[in-house]
Amino acid sequence: MEEFDEILEDFLIEAFEMIEQLDNDLIELESSPEDLDLLNRIFRVAHTIKGSSSFLNFDVLTHLTHHMEDVLNKARRGELVITPDVMDVVLESTDKMKALLEHIKETGSDQGALDVAPTVQRLEAVLRGENPQNASEPASESPAQEAPAAEPAPEPETEDKDISEMTEEEVEAEIERLLKQRQEEDRKRREAKRKAQEAGETVEESGEKDISEMTEEEVEAEIERLLKQRQEEDRKRREAKRKAQEEAAKAQPEAAAEAPAGQGTPSQGSSPQPQAQPKAAPKPPAKERKSSVEQTIRVDVKRLDDLMNLIGELVLGKNRLLKIYDDVEERYEGEQFLEELNQVVSSISLVTTDLQIAVMKTRMLPIGKVFNKFPRMVRDLSRELHKEIELVISGEETELDKSIVEEIGDPLVHIIRNSCDHGIEPPEERVKMGKPPKGTVQLKAYNEGNHIIIEIVDDGKGLDPDMLKMKAVEKGLISEKEADQMSDKEAFMLIFKPGFSTAAKVTNVSGRGVGMDVVKSNIEKLNGIIEIDSEKGKGTTLKLKIPLTLAIIQSLLVSVQEEYYAVPLASVLETVRITPDEIQSVEGRSVLRLRDEVLPLVHLADLFDVERVFSMGEHAYVVIIGLAESKLGLIVDSLVGQEEIVIKSLGEYLKGIEGIAGATIRGDGRVTLIVDVGALMDMAKSVKSSIQNLEGGDAKTEKNQPSDYNILIVDDSKTDRTIMRKALEPLGVTITEATNGVEALNIMKDGSKTFDAALVDIEMPRMDGYTLASEIRKFNKFKNMPLIAVTSRTSRSDRLRGVEVGMTEYITKPYTPEYLMNVVARNINLPVGAEV
Repeated sequence: MEEFDEILEDFLIEAFEMIEQLDNDLIELESSPEDLDLLNRIFRVAHTIKGSSSFLNFDVLTHLTHHMEDVLNKARRGELVITPDVMDVVLESTDKMKALLEHIKETGSDQGALDVAPTVQRLEAVLRGENPQNASEPASESPAQEAPAAEPAPEPETEDKDISEMTEEEVEAEIERLLKQRQEEDRKRREAKRKAQEAGETVEESGEKDISEMTEEEVEAEIERLLKQRQEEDRKRREAKRKAQEEAAKAQPEAAAEAPAGQGTPSQGSSPQPQAQPKAAPKPPAKERKSSVEQTIRVDVKRLDDLMNLIGELVLGKNRLLKIYDDVEERYEGEQFLEELNQVVSSISLVTTDLQIAVMKTRMLPIGKVFNKFPRMVRDLSRELHKEIELVISGEETELDKSIVEEIGDPLVHIIRNSCDHGIEPPEERVKMGKPPKGTVQLKAYNEGNHIIIEIVDDGKGLDPDMLKMKAVEKGLISEKEADQMSDKEAFMLIFKPGFSTAAKVTNVSGRGVGMDVVKSNIEKLNGIIEIDSEKGKGTTLKLKIPLTLAIIQSLLVSVQEEYYAVPLASVLETVRITPDEIQSVEGRSVLRLRDEVLPLVHLADLFDVERVFSMGEHAYVVIIGLAESKLGLIVDSLVGQEEIVIKSLGEYLKGIEGIAGATIRGDGRVTLIVDVGALMDMAKSVKSSIQNLEGGDAKTEKNQPSDYNILIVDDSKTDRTIMRKALEPLGVTITEATNGVEALNIMKDGSKTFDAALVDIEMPRMDGYTLASEIRKFNKFKNMPLIAVTSRTSRSDRLRGVEVGMTEYITKPYTPEYLMNVVARNINLPVGAEV
């Protein structure tokens, strides 16, 4: 049973691959009916599936493919012209074949799957030269019952090409077939021997040695013998054919037609033939696929996923190693070992990158896997809509991740159906407009950086922005005011609104208003971007920009207050630096006019409720993100840089946090959250941001008098704090005191006061002055604030360390009050009297 299951699995995989190609070949044949090589290739596929299904006792599938094979056989003999009506029936047969294979895949049998009798009846009508559309329903299912006995009959017609006419590859495939046939004979011989021994009968040994027991030299000799035997069969076949042609020339025209046909379709009464043929029926698959099977291996997708996860860990390790190397290089500058360490780190980084690319390629599939189903779809739509449409495909060899290939199919189906139904005009209308009667839909794919670009271009009537706005207002999707303010590009994007449709009536093709909404949601899931460009009367171009993979991605790291976030670079359109003056408010929401667009703005801190420690200062950075058809400006405090990151799940307890897609571990070992661009778009709709809260509550105020200046004194000794306060009293400044570094840091982060300078002691409990200074310098707002060390530590190393952590001045005890006052006044730019 296990052996049968293995054969069945191979049969299904092979059959699905062949039928997928069969659809495209049939569409090509309809436009090039004189292409005999193409017709022969299609015939071989039908014959292969028929033979294999017969061998595996799938009677319904065999019965259907047998009749389809007869039609194709008649066409390749020149007795039948492939018209659109004939092609309809053949394509219907391939659809039934797909359905039967799906049923076999699920149940292991083709019985009770579907009724193929109407399709078989139409195929028989084609064979009789009648109109297949007028074919009546069969009276009973008897043809299906007779099929197994009759179907092998055409086998002689499908004999392989004369070996003298074969290419090198075909000869190799024929050798494989002959060897397989010989192995089957050996197997039957062993089985017969075993049964005879069990029955106690005497077994007469045959003179032939079992091929499994042969040496390499004996196998080579056996191949030579089999080839000579095959050449002799070819010679006899040629001789028989020549004699048959001579006799046919003397006979009546009817007999002349029967003679060659008799070779391919002997009468159903010839009983010996069916006994021999089921064994030989599976031979053609070896001819078609054996050479490629030797070059490939099927691997479970889960194994590839596990391998990808391990590569992700390796990338994290590489990033960490590079960060540590940078720290070591800075600390031990000029040391000899750095050169060797650099070579090792560079080598590991290079190999890791190459390995990552190699593993990612194992998950890559050509997008042709998706594109291949569209020629058939467009052909059927052309017939249904009574239009002439040509589909031109390019770039089908472009590769992208398997998970994305599986997701991109549905959006493309809806877009192409939309182009055929709404875009391409009827032939008579196109001729009136000076266009060729046949419309063209182009489907292109190409790489652009770490993205794949898919373009769908049609030369139809294009989109009318005014009509789109009117329809959207009628359906209540937008208000009249919004419609008036919309640009043409924004109007084009209305087609992605749920429930929007321009169709006058609901048909099988369109009119329900769900198609393009599906496109939008699927592209959003892939972090993709949609762009539309259209010209009325000329056509429409729809461009999809999709990342190549979703596992290891490039990201833009940004900081918001003390937090860091990673934004997928695939969704980042551009970054700009702005001033608060450039931010405008419309109906309580902040917007930015960027070139010819008005973009909604929202501070990332507002989306995630991050506490505002400091304002955005004189400038702010805006990251313009895009998803599907939407754009949004995210205000952040700083741009950290670009980094390759590995997406990690947040786990069972933290999953589902709105706006967060996952997390990653950066080179310095810290965990950084990855934003979910699609969720941010939705969250931004409910955030009311004003210019005031964007600028923060602690914007700079004008200082008109000494008391407007605020000085922070940090010292654990009350005596020392008193001395410093007394020294600064003549200046008239406002003084705030803290007893240790932790308290001082909390006061500064609170944001209720803005400090102009800080006097910091070094030796303090909980947090010393050096640590406090380094923590303060982490905030952009405090990077330029004067930090004045006041300490009794006087060594050169102490002073150097103070400079390293960001101290502006270094005052050693004891000091005079006048000196301290003078240093503070100078650092805060406070004018003092002549007495100071």
